[in-house]
Amino acid sequence: MEIDMNGSIQLTVEQRFQIEQFNRTLETTTDPDQLRQLARQLMTAWQTQKAATSWVMRQGMPPISGTDS
Repeated sequence: MEIDMNGSIQLTVEQRFQIEQFNRTLETTTDPDQLRQLARQLMTAWQTQKAATSWVMRQGMPPISGTDS
């Protein structure tokens, strides 16, 4: 994740690649069991991210600057 000059969150190249990889898997999957498994993985990742974001907000941590110092 990166933050641009306007303070908007931008996905890294690696994150965009992972999204594309997941999307391609979804597009080519015809097996309902595999689709259910992918949906479960997505739900777990989403809820984990929400929990992590909530935890950071409760800690009162300063925002990420977007630069590696």
